[in-house]
Amino acid sequence: MATMTKGERDDLLRLVKKREAVLKKAAEQRSAQLLADFEAQSATIYSFDDDAVWKTAFAQAQEALAAAQAEIEKRCRALGIPPEFAPGINMFWHGRGQNAVKERQAELRRAAKAKIESIERAALTKIEHMSLEAQTNILASGLDSDAAKQFLANMPDISTLMPEVSAADVQAIVDHKRSLRARNEMHLVE
Repeated sequence: MATMTKGERDDLLRLVKKREAVLKKAAEQRSAQLLADFEAQSATIYSFDDDAVWKTAFAQAQEALAAAQAEIEKRCRALGIPPEFAPGINMFWHGRGQNAVKERQAELRRAAKAKIESIERAALTKIEHMSLEAQTNILASGLDSDAAKQFLANMPDISTLMPEVSAADVQAIVDHKRSLRARNEMHLVE
């Protein structure tokens, strides 16, 4: 690794920290934009005449409805049912899906917010990780002593701090808890 001057390292460290702060603000802004986009999408009301296929299908349904209503009226006359008491069929276009129901809209919004917050947290972690790595590389370029280089090389990473969990590990925990419960139950019986 090429050696940088102390002034270069200081300048680069300030730049990396500034970039980290700006990227974190950008992540907050992105979250706000994602939520606004979701809100706009879920608030959209679609008219049957917004799309040629929808318009054709709506017209066909209206024709079928008119024919069915004519049959109903004909049968009502045959049965002697006065027009004011006759049953009928209605049809209407749903301009919105599940998001038309207030409770469902709130549920969808909560789910969207939770997903967006998760995305933002992951982005912030990645930003901090990239910043730390850049700062580490900058500082490492100025290390002269073997002791300092060894210290840096021995710093643990996340996989060391948080090892993987195996199914056997989980089973051992479950078995241990079962044996503790069994012992406690035996002591209660005695």
